[in-house]
Amino acid sequence: MVLSAFVDRRHRTTRCFAPSISPSRVRLSFLLCLLLVTVRASAADGPVSLHNGEVWSGLALGMVLSIVVAVFSRTRVKSAESEIKRLKDLANHREYERNVAQQELVRRLEEERELAKEKMQFESQLSDYEKYASLAQLALGAAHEINNPLLGILSHLELEWRDAGAERREEIEQCIEGAKRISSAVRGLLDYARPGPLTLSNINLWRLADETLKFVAHQPMFRQIELQNCVPPDLPTITADSNQLSQILMNLLLNAAQATAPGGRIAILADKARFADVVELRVRDTGCGIPADILPHVFEPFFTTKRGKGTGLGLSISQAYVRSHGGDIQVESIPECGTTVRVTMPMRQAGKMVRHSEEVIA
Repeated sequence: MVLSAFVDRRHRTTRCFAPSISPSRVRLSFLLCLLLVTVRASAADGPVSLHNGEVWSGLALGMVLSIVVAVFSRTRVKSAESEIKRLKDLANHREYERNVAQQELVRRLEEERELAKEKMQFESQLSDYEKYASLAQLALGAAHEINNPLLGILSHLELEWRDAGAERREEIEQCIEGAKRISSAVRGLLDYARPGPLTLSNINLWRLADETLKFVAHQPMFRQIELQNCVPPDLPTITADSNQLSQILMNLLLNAAQATAPGGRIAILADKARFADVVELRVRDTGCGIPADILPHVFEPFFTTKRGKGTGLGLSISQAYVRSHGGDIQVESIPECGTTVRVTMPMRQAGKMVRHSEEVIA
């Protein structure tokens, strides 16, 4: 009964601490079994006197118990290792799921950010289109009401100028100049509000820039400014409306000249996008630049900082022409360092008729 109680206690101890049983503990259990056999023999015969048979039986019992304990311990260790591996795999799987969830969250946040950005762009474009429609109605309604009387006024002023003396002629010339400015403003408003249909042709940008620079080089405001044509001669031709493209380039050059002091430099540059069928045309100057608070308003009709020197429609008309080609125009400027205007346009106008003759401004 004592031996069975010991085995039962040993079994419970092994079940609780099996993963941590070491060979020293196995040897200890063997010695305890041997001691137990010795105690039983002493209790039965009186004085301690072990016979060979009892010793060998104790040793055998100890070895059996040691083997049982070792096998049970190994089983418990393997079971514990399997459980640890399962828990580790579960932790790795949960960590993987957490990483996937985080990546999905980041992706959705980026999508929401892009959607918000696109929404702002669409709202801005919608505002521009609403302004465009309002100006179109205004221009179409006012053009005939202003230009027809204006032509009569100009004709009468020219007749008065012929018969007037020197002092009167100066006043009449001021009136004629003011009338021409009114006519120019109305014509520019019409061009902005209702661009004509595109007449497409193949255009060599190097030749276009060269002819435009030759045309403006003789004007007084360009005589003390260095003009540079930095467009690569081998740049592929593009399809565009030559009249509108030359008008865009002319407006950008006039704006650059008005902002550039004598001795400054104006350059025309162009290149093709590396991975897209798009060309970028740039006009860069070394002028006074545009302050940051004015830069967002440069494309607004009639907005100008050059009082008495312009109508404020040059960039607005240029923007309308660029958009009619499916392109975009942007202005980058640093005060006291200069301004760069970037015109980005597709090289081909899909679905539109193209004249085969190469068109260049003369």
